[in-house]
This record gives sequence, C-alpha cells and structure tokens, in this order.
Amino acid sequence: MAEKKAKATKAKKAEVEATDVATVEAPETPVVSEAQANPEKFLKNFDWHNYEEGIEQVDDKKLEEFEKLVSENFVDTLDDQVVEGEVIHITDRDAIIDINAKSEGVISLNEFRYNPDLKVGDKVEVLIDVREDATGQLVLSHRKARVIKAWDRVNAAHDSGEIVNGFVKCRTKGGMIVDVFGIEAFLPGSQIDVKPIRDYDQYVNKTMEFKVVKINHEFKNIVVSHKALIEADIEEQKKEIIGQLEKGQVLEGVVKNITSYGVFIDLGGVDGLVHITDLSWSRINHPNEIVELDQKLNVVILDFDEDKSRIQLGLKQLSKHPWEALADDVKVGDKIKGKVVVIADYGAFVEVAEGVEGLVHVSEMSWSTHLRSAQDFVSVGDEIEAQILTLDREDRKMSLGIKQLTPDPWTDITKKYPVGSKHTGIVRNFTNFGVFVELEEGIDGLIYISDLSWTKKIKHPSEFCNVGDKLDVIVLELDVEGRKLSLGHKQTTDNPWDKYETEFALNTVHKAKIFDIVDKGATVELNEDIVAFVPSRHLEKEDGSMLKKGEEAEFKIIEFNKEFKRVVASHTAVFKEEEAKIVKKAAKKAAASAAEAKPTLGDANDKLQQLKDKMDGKKK
Repeated sequence: MAEKKAKATKAKKAEVEATDVATVEAPETPVVSEAQANPEKFLKNFDWHNYEEGIEQVDDKKLEEFEKLVSENFVDTLDDQVVEGEVIHITDRDAIIDINAKSEGVISLNEFRYNPDLKVGDKVEVLIDVREDATGQLVLSHRKARVIKAWDRVNAAHDSGEIVNGFVKCRTKGGMIVDVFGIEAFLPGSQIDVKPIRDYDQYVNKTMEFKVVKINHEFKNIVVSHKALIEADIEEQKKEIIGQLEKGQVLEGVVKNITSYGVFIDLGGVDGLVHITDLSWSRINHPNEIVELDQKLNVVILDFDEDKSRIQLGLKQLSKHPWEALADDVKVGDKIKGKVVVIADYGAFVEVAEGVEGLVHVSEMSWSTHLRSAQDFVSVGDEIEAQILTLDREDRKMSLGIKQLTPDPWTDITKKYPVGSKHTGIVRNFTNFGVFVELEEGIDGLIYISDLSWTKKIKHPSEFCNVGDKLDVIVLELDVEGRKLSLGHKQTTDNPWDKYETEFALNTVHKAKIFDIVDKGATVELNEDIVAFVPSRHLEKEDGSMLKKGEEAEFKIIEFNKEFKRVVASHTAVFKEEEAKIVKKAAKKAAASAAEAKPTLGDANDKLQQLKDKMDGKKK
C-alpha cells in the first residue's frame, strides 16, 4: 500500500512537472503560474500531505471568506460569554435552543418556572454549561446566564446611578429582601423612606424603584435604597423652602419624630425642631401629651442658623400668652386655687391658670422656722389653696404662700409659752451647739448643749437624744420680736450637784474601783452621775506600787467644783493622813513621858528617830 502511494506520488510529481513545462513551452498561454515562474519554490512549499490524503488545495481568499462566514453565523462553544438563543422546540422536560452553533442546545424547563408562557420562537439568554454530555448533546443554562447578565446590569446601574425596579419579597432583620434583575438585594429599614417606618409589612409584594448604593463583590452582597430617590426629589424643594424662610413665618408641617426633648417637624423636605418648652404654655412631662406622629399642624419659625440647616420652631407662640389673659382683678392678698406641677428643694410651682404658675417657697409653707423639704408638705398633682404674696405682670412672676391661710402661732406666744413654763416637744434637728425642739407647728425652740444635763459632759447632742424623741423642756428666754425661744431640759429636774456638794465634800473618803486609766491619771465612778479624776501621783499605794484598772481602794476628795462639775480624788492622801496622825500621836506621847521622867533632850531625839526609822522601814 505504501509502495503504491509512493508510486502515485512520484507520478503526480512527474505529471505536475510535465504540466508546468508544457505550460511554459506553450507560446499561446499568456498567464505564468507560480509553479512556472519558480518551480523550485513551488515544489518546496507544496503541501504533499494534503495531496497524499486526497485533499484538494483551497484558495487562501476562499478560506478567509469561509472563516468569516463561520465566525459571523456560528457560536464558539469554547467561549463562556452569554449569548442569545431561540426556542425551536419544547418537550415535556426540556427546551431545545438554537444558538447558531454546530448543534442545538438543551435547557431544563425548571429554569423557566418564572416564565410559564415560554413558547417556540422566544428569544432567551443562555450560557454553555456542558459542551458535550454523555450523549454528545450541548447543554445550556438559562439560570446562570440570567445571573451573569443581572450582575452586569447591577454593576452598570451602580456605576451610572441608574434607577432600577425591584420586587420586595419579604421582611428580614433590619430591613427587606428585594429582587433586582433576579438577584436578592438588601434594603435597610433606614433606607426605605426619609421618615421612620413603623410598619414594614406594607411594602411586601410591591414593586418599587431603587438606587444601587453599595456592592460587595467578595461576598456578592447588594444594598439598595429607596430613600435616596426621595431625598433627590425633595432636595430641590428643600433649597426652595430654605431660601424663603423668615423669622415669624408660619408654616404647615407634619410631625416626623417625637423625642423626650422635643418634636421634629417635616416642613416639606426641611426638618425643624419644636423644643418641649415651645410646645405649650403649660408644663408638660413629654411631647406626646401635645402631639402625635403624622399629625399636621401649623408652627412658627423662631430662629435658624446661617446656613438654615437648624430651624427652631414654636407651637405655643401661635396662641396668646396666658398671662395676658389673666383677669385684671387678680391682686396681692387674694386667695387662689391651683395644682402643684413641679416640686424643687426650695419650693413648689403651682399652676393657678393654664400657663400661669406661682412659686410657693418652702419658707411660706409653714410658720415653723425649721425649714424642711417642700415634699414634706405637698406632692405633684395636689390641688391646694394659697394666698398671693407678690404679683409682677410685666415679668410674669407670682409668689404664693400657704401658711398665711392659718393664724400665726407667735401672735399670742407670751400667753401660751411664758418664761418658766414647762412643756413637751419633739426633737427636730441637731446642731453642734444644741437641739431644736418643736413645741407645735411654727413654734421651735433651741436647747443649748449645756442645758441638756446637770451631770453628763456631752460633746454632741446626738449622744443624748435622737431626732423624733420627745423631751420635757422649760422656757428659759422668749424673744417675741426675733421669734426665738430658749429652752432647757436639765432645768426640769433638781440640780443633783447641790446634794453632791455635801455628800462628796472635801476630805471625805469613799470606796470605789478604778474605772479607766487615762492620760495623766485615772477615773473612778463615785456614783452614776459623778466620775472623779485621780492624778497619776495620787494612784500610789502604801507599799509603793500603783493602782491598776478594776482595782478597788479608798479615795479622798481633794477638789470639788460644782460650777464646772469637776471632782478630783486621791488614794495616796488616805494613808499619808494616817501616817501624819501616827507621828503626831507619838510626839505627844514622847512629850508626856519626858515631862514625867525629865529625860534629856538627846533621849527624846533618839526615840523620835527610832519611830521614824520604824515607819520608813514599814514603808519600804
């Protein structure tokens, strides 16, 4: 076979060469071919493989024309681009699509669920999914093509700012899910509208216009906004409104938001704030007592900044000030009723008419000079009666008093509480120097710390009594003009120091225990009222040792001062006195013996020295 093929090749070469030679030799042929002109080059470049396979040579121009037709009319199945195809046949399960390739492609009808009306002749976008399956069939994907084209459209819309339509599918945390070109995008709750949205469900299953504001290519996330479109629409309105704003101008607006400090009003693209103090002439606790969301109302422009980005509005200014409507016959001294609206430490504000308030200072709530908190007398919401003390219509101020409605207890004070009279009062307050005792509402007296007890040394009144305790008192002094009472508690009993002055007189001896060791000495309790001080040098016992805490001994009173309640005692003085008595007695006895025996002076001195030595030895 190979030999035959070689012979045929040689024969063909000879035939070609002969033909070329004949052609060259023929004088009547005007056209000279490449083979004739340059036979060696022709033979060198001749495609012997195609000749041996029986493939006829095609002209280059025809080849180029053929390739051009193929590229124009057939799709390259090796390319991943999305192409448009035509439905040429529909079966129970698939759709046959012509994409101008060498063969038709197949797409499952499941990918056309969104389009149940698909029919032959429809144009659809497809992507080659499998170039050749097990049966040699070209498999296409409409779903993948839609996703690719959708992302192209979304990116283009984001870059150009184009407005796109989207279908709100459902709610999700923080916003809504929107179908845009078949891709799920996120619509944040804050991007639905320029005003806060309270009911998200009203937007579900609606088709709306959106602007693509953000794309995350890494996580394939898309964020859209409907609010951006609204803001763009109202921006022109906003510029127009801002340019026309003037102080004192009255505009209609809609309540957009309510906060604890005020209300935001939408003036048609421009927001203004009505502060809580500018909502009503009366005091209110929260703006929702006056307005509600989406309510339409008229407001007046009070102020705005230079660029008019902050606009201060007022509502109460549209009505007449309540002070101007206050009756002309209302005057100082009149009794008036009102409602407690605010309580402070210094007093209470009472609304006597809508928007008209008076202050009841805490000092005007009771005749008592001992001031307390206003909450001890009234509460918010109480309906009370008071007397007008001052009235200033120009400055719109009014002061009221409650205590003026009852008689002043100091009017007949000299009859009720004469000096020397005894009474029972309640401890209301302490100071460093005494106790304030209330005898009745409006009548307070002071007990100085020195008038609390005859015997106890008190550093602070809280050591003696507690607030709220009842105490018996004696009126010591009365100052009607200064509205002051001086009281005493110890004066309700006899002064025990009158009795103790005799019982614990100088040089009297008493048995007691050392109560405590203090600086420079010790203390002993002679009774429940008297604690005596014993200096250190007076704690020495007869044997030279010192008394200790808790040790019982005899003590001699060496100082007693009733005025300053000071008692000083000594243990040493007890046995020192005994020694002095013994020495004195011995001297008398020696003198008597000397008189009888008439001893010499030297004998007497010897006996005295012996006695002294004996006493010194005993002491040691």
